[in-house]
Amino acid sequence: MLPCDVLLIGPHPDDVELAAAGTILRLIAAGHTVSIVDLTRGEKGSRGTVQDRDAEAGDAAKALGLRERHNLGLPDTGVSADDAATGLLVAAIRSARPNLLFSPHARDVHPDHVAAAALAERAFFLAGLVHWEPAAGPPHRPRLHIRYPGNTPVEPSFVVDIADLQERKADVIRCYRSQLRPADRSHLTQGLDILERTQVRDRFHGTRIGCAAAEAFCLDGPLPLRDLRPLMG
Repeated sequence: MLPCDVLLIGPHPDDVELAAAGTILRLIAAGHTVSIVDLTRGEKGSRGTVQDRDAEAGDAAKALGLRERHNLGLPDTGVSADDAATGLLVAAIRSARPNLLFSPHARDVHPDHVAAAALAERAFFLAGLVHWEPAAGPPHRPRLHIRYPGNTPVEPSFVVDIADLQERKADVIRCYRSQLRPADRSHLTQGLDILERTQVRDRFHGTRIGCAAAEAFCLDGPLPLRDLRPLMG
């Protein structure tokens, strides 16, 4: 992968966008480079083909302005933190050398999201070890490992105001055409399609900080700050 400032890990194409498209747009507007690693191609999804998901992920990457989007090709519904998968993700982290790494929160109803959280945690640590798979590239550990909640509510460590980016985020999510407005909603988490669910969640987090929409994130331990000016509003 090409070097970037921020790398986000998604279990399936669309997971990163649902959680963090607004934050990505804000990072890129500020001059930072952002890339995504999808772990699977979403081939076991109830709607759309693999080819559909590949095309949709490409469209979303263009709408976001990503530096790069890469897919590890792990089995959908079969993600694990074994050595083979860890080696692939470690190689991606060492190649991209990001300052910030985002991955799913471990508390989630989807088994792949739970497994992806464990895989990312393992890869984050092992990527910094000189003697762990040296063939995967020079060691690198991102400065911070940030988690984004998925289907299960989690108390966040911080939230990012995306009120001015709501429509652009919606346009990114609309790239996943196969996942929107299904006639049969029986397979949907909470009975809502991905855009409906995301907008409800973003409005909820926005109300907690006095804005129209926000995205939530979690950290282990306190958020390190050197400059308090962003807290002044």
